[in-house]
Amino acid sequence: MNTWQNSDPAACREFREAAGKTEFTTDGTSVNTTDGWREMKLGIFSKRPDGEPATCEQWAGRILPRPTARVSFCAIERSDRFGRRWKQWARRLGILDTSNVTVLADGAKWIWEEQRNHLRGADGVLDIFHVLEHFATAGRGIHGEGTNQAAEWLESSRAVVLSGGWPAIFKYITTTGASIGRPEKQQPLDELLTYLSPHADHVGYAERLSLGRSIESGQVEGSCKNLIGRRLKQTGARWKVRRVNRMAGL
Repeated sequence: MNTWQNSDPAACREFREAAGKTEFTTDGTSVNTTDGWREMKLGIFSKRPDGEPATCEQWAGRILPRPTARVSFCAIERSDRFGRRWKQWARRLGILDTSNVTVLADGAKWIWEEQRNHLRGADGVLDIFHVLEHFATAGRGIHGEGTNQAAEWLESSRAVVLSGGWPAIFKYITTTGASIGRPEKQQPLDELLTYLSPHADHVGYAERLSLGRSIESGQVEGSCKNLIGRRLKQTGARWKVRRVNRMAGL
């Protein structure tokens, strides 16, 4: 199966002929091996037609078109080696201009390093759910667990994140810090800025919503659970790395 996937033109034909914009998303999940728990990395190239334009208020309820084609690949290996697979697969799939690709992922540093190395010029999108999760954590740190103030702050944060872009997000966080005026409450906001600052170019959600495009990486997270986890993370299972890589390909 791995040989066929990596060499036979038939493995790529459906993707090449499919309609839609090209997306790439990647993540990892731990698998128990004879060398201990190791991260199996998964990458997915897909094509998805644009959906209906949506406002920021409509985001949570909209339904995007399903991908017309997907190609998945995975392995337990170093991030630099896995990143080289992205470029190899892009060529095989007929993606010669990687600036036409959208990369959707969480904030893991290795992902964006490999994107710069192997999918140069691609449009990056930081997964909106991870962003809102970090805002929720900051809100609990400022206002306390389960308080109305924390819920209200998250609600107002969501509106800013979806509609404002990086300048508005940065202003919102720094203004919040200034209004609190308590040094012990500043740490959650500092941690939030540390997470978001490297992704100033990856939070243009309003424009993508207006074009009917995705702003989340749930496709790969679901695949980590359903393609890898269900088969390879069973109770008591431990794998040799070379064998679990073969099974993951299958």
